[in-house]
Amino acid sequence: MTELASPAQLRASLLRWALFTVPLILLLGSLSGAMAGSAAGNPWFIDLVKPSLYPPPATFGIVWTILYVLMGLAVAMVITARGAPGRNAAIGVFVAQLVLNLAWSPLFFALHQITAALALLVVLDLAVIATVVLFNKVRPLAAALLVPYLAWALFATVLNWQFLEANPAADGAENSGAVTSVEFK
Repeated sequence: MTELASPAQLRASLLRWALFTVPLILLLGSLSGAMAGSAAGNPWFIDLVKPSLYPPPATFGIVWTILYVLMGLAVAMVITARGAPGRNAAIGVFVAQLVLNLAWSPLFFALHQITAALALLVVLDLAVIATVVLFNKVRPLAAALLVPYLAWALFATVLNWQFLEANPAADGAENSGAVTSVEFK
């Protein structure tokens, strides 16, 4: 094939990919949180001492929705950059960081592993930085769309560390789910 795609064909390709990647990433993020029990009713989380940096709970749903949309748009831009040097590596690192991202909620909320979740976030931070660098080589705008995600991931790392500092006994602790525990003698 010797013809290049027209600008309209390129825009249509980006739109098609975005209509796939954005909902997919939103769905995966929602499933990860829901399956981990990250909702407000998690008894273990309710009992934790909240750090001073902890934002209002509604913030998380709003921020993650925006970030997942930006991530979906960014990866769609890179996917549609056919023939761009480094494209496949950028997509591969993006997928790896997404898997790390999705693993955090189950590790923290379901398994109550605050220290392991903190270590995971440090690795995630490095993976997001690598993704931004690789995306920048393919599509600078795609890299720019990930900067808010990087900032939030770094904030989450600090917040996770503060949760660990404020709740050392909760790391790996089981929670019965009971609202009140009564012991009869």
